[in-house]
Amino acid sequence: MSLKVRMIDTYEDFLTYWSTASSMSVEHKTYFWKASYMEKYPELLKKQLENYGGEGLDWGKVAGERVFPKLSENISLMSEARKNILTIYKPVCSRAYETLKLDFNMVLVIYVGIGCGAGWSTRYEGLPAILLGLENIAESGWHTENKLQGLIAHEIGHLAHMAWRNEWEVFEEMERDPLFQLYSEGFAQRCEHIILGRETWHQAQDEDWSNWCEEHRSWLAGEFLKRLEVPSQVQGFFGSWFSVQGRKQTGYFLGHEFIRSLEEKHSLREIALLNEGEVKEQVILFLRRESYK
Repeated sequence: MSLKVRMIDTYEDFLTYWSTASSMSVEHKTYFWKASYMEKYPELLKKQLENYGGEGLDWGKVAGERVFPKLSENISLMSEARKNILTIYKPVCSRAYETLKLDFNMVLVIYVGIGCGAGWSTRYEGLPAILLGLENIAESGWHTENKLQGLIAHEIGHLAHMAWRNEWEVFEEMERDPLFQLYSEGFAQRCEHIILGRETWHQAQDEDWSNWCEEHRSWLAGEFLKRLEVPSQVQGFFGSWFSVQGRKQTGYFLGHEFIRSLEEKHSLREIALLNEGEVKEQVILFLRRESYK
């Protein structure tokens, strides 16, 4: 196991940065984050800035409004999250290798970023990687061991998906399409449950979240279809900064149910290998079928 998973923990460097930056204005915190802390991790910095650039967003403006003002209040949760990640990541990865029969090495990176996600499956230093953004983990309330087990298992599901398709950067680009994103997130969510052996739903806001999603399943499918007319509105189904009817992350539930429907006729590996056209066709059929129930 130790040969297959490597941890890069940047948190001590963040704390060094924060010891100076905590008393700065938001504008100076933002600049100093890039010039001081992230200067030591140029590939990590580049990935984050390119992520914003791909969305046509000004990273400094968004992070200055949404991320840096909250760091002071979230510092204890970030520290707790980091401690819990270091405690649980090896057992979760070990279960993933066993249940999904993975055959690749991976690297996990603990960092404090600019809001690119609590978990981000990608490549780093040439390896399949999971970037764990403590700022988003704390904001989402996913700092506990249970939530982090689900988050890491979910991101490993994305890595498995990318590896089986032999697609990396192009996969991340395809996820910009809402139909492919529903499929991708649903696949990762299904893997999360397979790896951990239970329906964990690490995204759940409260104990009623999955029940609400099930009760509103038909409405969610219809609403997703309707929002496809303006793709930017689909954001409400994904991400910690958005919601639908006050419920966050409902796209993960909907995507999971899509994957479960495909499992009636296909293996998980077969589902993973659907081509982009088949994915879009099958997602539309699923959403229409569900919305008419």
